[in-house]
Amino acid sequence: MEAATSPDWLAERRAEALASARELSLPGPKVKGWEFTDLTGLDLAAYEPAEPSDAVEPARGALAIPEGAEGLTQVDASIVSEVSAASGNGRPDAPLVMPLDAAAARFPELLREHLGTIVAGANDPFVTINDAGWSGGALVYVPANTKAPKPISLTAIQRAAGRSLNWRTLVILEEGAEAEIWERYLSASEDVAGLFNGVTELIVGAGANLRYVCGQALSSASWVFASQRAEVERDATLEWVALGFGSANGKVRMETKLAGRGSTAKVTGAFVGNGRQHLDYDTTQEHAAEDTTSDLAFRGVLDGRATAVWRGMINVDKGAQRTDAFQECRNLLLSKKAHADAIPGLEIEADDVACTHAAAIAQIDPDQLFYLRSRGLGEGVASELVVGGFLAELVERVPEGALGDALAAALGQRLGELLHG
Repeated sequence: MEAATSPDWLAERRAEALASARELSLPGPKVKGWEFTDLTGLDLAAYEPAEPSDAVEPARGALAIPEGAEGLTQVDASIVSEVSAASGNGRPDAPLVMPLDAAAARFPELLREHLGTIVAGANDPFVTINDAGWSGGALVYVPANTKAPKPISLTAIQRAAGRSLNWRTLVILEEGAEAEIWERYLSASEDVAGLFNGVTELIVGAGANLRYVCGQALSSASWVFASQRAEVERDATLEWVALGFGSANGKVRMETKLAGRGSTAKVTGAFVGNGRQHLDYDTTQEHAAEDTTSDLAFRGVLDGRATAVWRGMINVDKGAQRTDAFQECRNLLLSKKAHADAIPGLEIEADDVACTHAAAIAQIDPDQLFYLRSRGLGEGVASELVVGGFLAELVERVPEGALGDALAAALGQRLGELLHG
């Protein structure tokens, strides 16, 4: 629902996006990137926009936010909790977390400068629909050479079935800024059959440092679509952790552009599915400047008839010499009826680079199970140890402390759901 004081430029932009959305059709299996995700069962017209709702506890969480974190929570179209917003209408001079629609009214020039600059609708129906219909949302702004004093939490919860929630996040770290952000997409109950459509823009200024953690644990009856993109400027650092546990079907795109010389990005992701879930992750590491580094590692665990696809691309632009890029995706199938596709790719236009990739799909090694069972362990416990060790490699990639503990706990909880029901 658009705020009454929304600036003219934003109202015009919404109207243009709405007109464009009416002309766009859903991508079919012949569209690149959509070959493995079938949208024939999706009727966008069947999902009315989310309406205001009351505070509610989610059915389950993809991860627990750190103790002392502050931020905001949105349920359907209502912001139900938030930290105190900054006063005045000039450019904020302290770290700021507030609803995006309220920020558009209070800091219109800040949003006009940044909103939609790194995730553009173009011919993408989901981004265009989000552009036209987002409500509430979140802005995180950290001024130059300032550190956000506490971890920031952003939570979007779907409560009403048969509704679409267009959630929008804009993160701006100015030069030399630092922040830690935990974002979660959740459902109020396990049977909420909704459509979640998110857009996240992460703007990491020169010399800035952003840690961004995003966990998705929507109802297994939900559709999920998300377009998440980061641009990392000169000598800046991004650490990105992604968890995908919920939803029935959909697609999540995660794109990182290393836009400035000396920038670095480390991306760690895990998806865990069972039943008839279909999980689709599309990742891009774009190196657009010299002396940049990216490191991406995903792990997937699938049980039942679950399916998943990961498609990863490393793009090295012309002139991006001395690029160092790595990507891998490894999948473990717990059932003979589970299926995964892992598709790495490279597009390189520079000649002084080090780019490598790896992909693997396998079932639990029977020799490992035999070894553990010969030591007196039951089959269930042995399987849990093998899968736990497979996922523990991800935990080792993140810093010890709150992040490592939260990641280990989230993976352990989801693994328990798979193996013990």
